[in-house]
Amino acid sequence: MRILEDFLKPTQKELFSRLCKMYPNAVARDGEYILVPGEAPVLLVAHLDTVHKSPVRQICKTSNGNILMSPQGIGGDDRCGVYALVTAHARSEKKPWLLFTCNEEVGGIGASTFCKDYRAGAFSKELDTMKLLVEIDRKGRTDAVYYECENPDFEKYINSKGFVTQHGSFSDISYLAPELGVAAVNLSSGYYNAHTQHEYINRKHLNETVRKVVEIITDAAQADFPAYAYVNMIDDYGGWGGRGFGYYGPQFDWGPRPKKKKAPVGVEADWDDPNLESVPEEIRHEFEALLDLYSPEELNAIRAENGDWAIRSLYDSEVGQFYADIPMPDELDSDGPDIRVKGAWR
Repeated sequence: MRILEDFLKPTQKELFSRLCKMYPNAVARDGEYILVPGEAPVLLVAHLDTVHKSPVRQICKTSNGNILMSPQGIGGDDRCGVYALVTAHARSEKKPWLLFTCNEEVGGIGASTFCKDYRAGAFSKELDTMKLLVEIDRKGRTDAVYYECENPDFEKYINSKGFVTQHGSFSDISYLAPELGVAAVNLSSGYYNAHTQHEYINRKHLNETVRKVVEIITDAAQADFPAYAYVNMIDDYGGWGGRGFGYYGPQFDWGPRPKKKKAPVGVEADWDDPNLESVPEEIRHEFEALLDLYSPEELNAIRAENGDWAIRSLYDSEVGQFYADIPMPDELDSDGPDIRVKGAWR
């Protein structure tokens, strides 16, 4: 597997098997995760599953080959990330560590299992020398999402590569970063309109991220490069909060969303964007949730063409279905596993 198209058609099980063959030194737990040891103190993360029920059979491209779509749903979330990890690894002189997870789309199951195995001492002690974690599982071109990690120096470093701080609610690093105690970021991987049949991949945008990640790996391999610790954000209520909606997403957002004690380095968060003031209050909740899948310009274009009701309809289609069967906290077995459900957001 060398080109992007090679990563789009296999099922999760098939891709898992192929990656195990590519990396014979990997530590693999069937149906859960693949950990590939490296030399550079960087752990790259991507997930193997997509939300689409049918595997990709047809790939449609623009005449220059830059834009890719599929009638079955192209699955850029997160096959773009898998491609990015393999490519960045191949292009790096000192190889990064790689973590491929399974079933991220249904609650970060593979990442959760990895954390349990880490606590049980299943991996080499070298894993404790990581200086930063980079997940490649975000829509768009220049987004950087830090979730509950509040390390200004780390944010400044990542954003110096041309990324812009955005908000999100959950991805695999929401488990991994606090477990390993290492600062983490989720970077754009060039897909758009995630979780829809209209999802597409911009190959150029994906390759830009790959190039920047190779730079990050090279930087981190230097002896004088700092190790960035995971620092949990404190919200204005005095509790542990984050830049998104918390682990459970806005369906479980009791009361107003907490404001951060300080603005992110360089860029204001999406919910502080004055453009949101023009969004009617009755759809603002849905509009904000959809910002993880669409740009403000895309959402406002939908409003202009179809009316404000279309935002609520889009929210139900993109997001609501993922929460229909989630138990409320008082319904959870207190002795059961700590399962946080991600849903549609990044």
